[in-house]
Amino acid sequence: MREIKYGIIRGMSESKSGYNCVVCIKQVPDTKKVTGDAMKADGTINRAALPAIFNPEDRNALEAALQVKERYGGTVTVVTMGLPAACEILREALMRGADKAYLVTDRKAAGSDTLATSYILSCAVKKFSPDLVFCGRQAIDGDTAQTGPQIAEKLGVPAITYLEKLELDGDFALATRDIGTGVETDRVRLPALFTVTEKYGELRPADVKRVMKFKKAKAPAEKGAAAAAGLEIGQLSCDDIGAEAERCGFAGSPTNVNKIVSVVLAGGDYKEVAPTDEGIGALVAELVADHTIG
Repeated sequence: MREIKYGIIRGMSESKSGYNCVVCIKQVPDTKKVTGDAMKADGTINRAALPAIFNPEDRNALEAALQVKERYGGTVTVVTMGLPAACEILREALMRGADKAYLVTDRKAAGSDTLATSYILSCAVKKFSPDLVFCGRQAIDGDTAQTGPQIAEKLGVPAITYLEKLELDGDFALATRDIGTGVETDRVRLPALFTVTEKYGELRPADVKRVMKFKKAKAPAEKGAAAAAGLEIGQLSCDDIGAEAERCGFAGSPTNVNKIVSVVLAGGDYKEVAPTDEGIGALVAELVADHTIG
């Protein structure tokens, strides 16, 4: 078992009568329905051309936070960055058991790559002084798996990736994570950030009473407004969270997309090989004869 020690962010919760969990979630294009119009000329995703869904592994991250609340007490706050349409997944998170939801939306954030996104989200997360931060391992629209660890770096807290199991004991977490060839158990001081995969478990169904309560929840028209009586979705701008303009959006994004190629796999002729020593031998001889190998 490894023990990971980091400094604690000043102002973070020290009460252990319950844990303050923040979950970063994202509304993403459904990549299973990609068309030729999926990308813009500037290399960014044409989100209007694809249906939007709740990022799959962010659903697992929400379930991890809800299990902490269920077992140890506390609160679950969900945060997303995007256009007002992203309120759809915030409503869903509230229906599944989250206590509060916030939308970070600002023109300054447009075109953010993982560096700028992680900076903006870290500024938002810091406002809620969390004990535990949960993120999906990666978003299906980028598959970089960079945003969660970068948020941890900017918050100055340890990052535990590929989380499969979590137990809490006061100021410490005992986290079991997938390392590809097996599992590793880490003892880490809170606050900490955890990235979660589908191995943690599926997100629980929505509660009927919560569906009725939150089905019309939306972000208020005015910027910076807080969630009202748990019925509204709080809205935050870059100024509200103290994010520096030069580190947001295109200005804070050094990533450049040089070229995007659509690869289409087509079926062709094939040859069956008998699963015997003779069949494999004949295949190898044929590959050697046409100089594919050897």
